[in-house]
Amino acid sequence: MQVNAKPYQLELKHPFSIAKFTRTSTPLMLIKLTYEGVDGYGEASMVPYMGESLESAAAFLNKIDWKRFTYPFNFKEAIAYLDEIESGHPAIKAAIDIALNDINGKILNKPCYEIYGANPLKMPVTSFTIGIDTLEVIRKKVADAKGFKVLKIKLGRDNDKELIDTIRSVSNLPLYIDANQGWKDKAQAIDMIYWLHDKGALLIEQPMDKTNLDGNAWLTGRSPIPIIADEAVQRLLDMDALKGAYHGINVKLMKSAGMYEAHQMILKARSFGMKVLIGCMSETSCATQAGIALAPLCDWADLDGPSLTKNNPFKSPEMVDGKYSLKYLPGLGLEGIPKDLFTCS
Repeated sequence: MQVNAKPYQLELKHPFSIAKFTRTSTPLMLIKLTYEGVDGYGEASMVPYMGESLESAAAFLNKIDWKRFTYPFNFKEAIAYLDEIESGHPAIKAAIDIALNDINGKILNKPCYEIYGANPLKMPVTSFTIGIDTLEVIRKKVADAKGFKVLKIKLGRDNDKELIDTIRSVSNLPLYIDANQGWKDKAQAIDMIYWLHDKGALLIEQPMDKTNLDGNAWLTGRSPIPIIADEAVQRLLDMDALKGAYHGINVKLMKSAGMYEAHQMILKARSFGMKVLIGCMSETSCATQAGIALAPLCDWADLDGPSLTKNNPFKSPEMVDGKYSLKYLPGLGLEGIPKDLFTCS
């Protein structure tokens, strides 16, 4: 296995604010794995609150015995091996998993979505995320959402209603709400949820602190719309504790350590009778294509990374009527790969 890794700074179109953080860019580690002449591409998006960095990603890559990865790839064993090296580091593990999936699809000459049993005809619409900002910039962000059929709104501060009313003054699109653990009082939170329901909200992500299982479960038992675990669930082993406490989970490849475990989480959620939102961090088309491959297996999608960035190095995935359009291309189906992307690695 040949390994190329390239640090990359992904620039955002607007400063991105959630309940507790603001950033204008996201560090990435783009990787290319080459197995017997077949290239596979992966990506680690390292948002600040997850605790990874370019330095930690590079250090982790240097600990790997790449001879362990032989074809046909056993993805369960591959992730177990990466976890044995060191716990944590889900984003760089995701980059490896995504690249291996890309290689696997190319060797089989099949798209990843077909390998995972996803039907392109069941692709959900994907949302366009609007971070917390001034009212003027909020209006500009809504105007940027051309072609999208759903808006995802970041809340969790003291002017939530003002932000929603501002959005409603310029758009009547349905809303996904993400409080990012920003609500503290469950009585106030349930009142807010009913108010948001009347404003066209279809779901609420992580309304209260991820450690407040009882508080979130209390909301789940009373909410008129689905309550979705986000920060409360990262990997497959986290899911048993959530059964009954939420209506569904938000699966993100940068949390789940890649496509294989994300798929396992989707299957487990279904066995629990839970719904699934597949989401993303700030990502290029590489990780987005990996998420799109699993999206038809989910109820909702929030895979808008390329639309929120200024320097996506790849071709953006095609969207038709608010839904990504899957082409029958082997592996991830990633297009527009710059020939010189890894020449300085």
